[in-house]
Amino acid sequence: MHTIPYWRLSGFYFFYFAFVGAMAPYWGLYLRSLEFNAFQIGVLMAPLHVMRMFAPNIWGHIADRTGRRVAIVQFAAVVSLVSFLGVFMDTGFWWMLTVMSFISFFWSASLPLVEATTLSHLRDRADRYGNIRLWGSVGFIAVVVGLGWLLDHAEVRALLWVVLGLLVGIVLFARFIPEAEIAHLETEHTPLGHVLRRPEVAALLAAAILMAAAHGPYYTFFTIFLVDAGYSKTLAGWLWALGVICEVGVFLVMPRILKRISAETVVLITLATAAFRFLLIGWWVDSMPVLLFAQVLHALTFAAYHAAAIGLIHRHFRGRNQARGQALYNSLAFGIGGTAGTLYAGAVWQHYGGAFTFTTAAGCAAVAALVFALKGRPTS
Repeated sequence: MHTIPYWRLSGFYFFYFAFVGAMAPYWGLYLRSLEFNAFQIGVLMAPLHVMRMFAPNIWGHIADRTGRRVAIVQFAAVVSLVSFLGVFMDTGFWWMLTVMSFISFFWSASLPLVEATTLSHLRDRADRYGNIRLWGSVGFIAVVVGLGWLLDHAEVRALLWVVLGLLVGIVLFARFIPEAEIAHLETEHTPLGHVLRRPEVAALLAAAILMAAAHGPYYTFFTIFLVDAGYSKTLAGWLWALGVICEVGVFLVMPRILKRISAETVVLITLATAAFRFLLIGWWVDSMPVLLFAQVLHALTFAAYHAAAIGLIHRHFRGRNQARGQALYNSLAFGIGGTAGTLYAGAVWQHYGGAFTFTTAAGCAAVAALVFALKGRPTS
């Protein structure tokens, strides 16, 4: 009987997204403590997205050719850890940009390969993906709340040591993930170009790019927005955590939801919800009840969206395209979309402030919903 390595995969997701929980909410604060302006902060955050344009495709291609997904994850984790040591050496703009680029090139290799490995281990039980992925959300919550409290009582430089420890955790759990059999590797294969020419696939990828761009201001400036509005870092951490706590709940029920509602419908609902959510954040940041509601909506705009979109990618990209499909999704959405989101967030924030920045985010999500509504469902 096939055994799913539940805790080994869950542990990796825990530390991987704990790292995200340190970087997304708080790295901008650390960069601002170094006296970088908003545009420079946007540029320095951009490598986390820029490298996902092409690095996952390089790693995905190698993994599909060699069948050694986990070995690549293990190698990339170690190099990411070593690269991060550079932040202790210098704080100049160009040095930091170089270090962040090295970290991002190797760090971005991990997630699409682990996603493909997880789904391969699950085989015909892909609906259980959310039960494993939710541990990433638990890791995010633990770090975002703990760091919020810590940074209210310690210098922001303490963030560096926390991130270093999380990278060590990624390395350790990557060591114990078993390789998965890639089912029907040779027989279930459609040329990648044929898959990409399907309207529903093109619409999904276009919507994914726009959805990631919509989240650019959130992941780069949400904490700064809250702190500037007078909230403490501890409260900011709890607001981040609220969204992810709701996200965990949705991951737990997603298997049942996807049995009743098509993944395409879930994606469309969540895209529209994202547009509404970012308008709320942008224009009602001073209202705690509105902020609480907006963070509850994270359950839809991240968890429900991500689970449905990953499932669609797995459905569309089969056989030898599995790892490349996940890598392509990550590189287009979080690479192109994430980079565009981070850069426009810095530029708009610098000239027009937070409200207009989050309004731009809402516009990106609204266009994504329109694109997917028009072409996102299979025509046959």
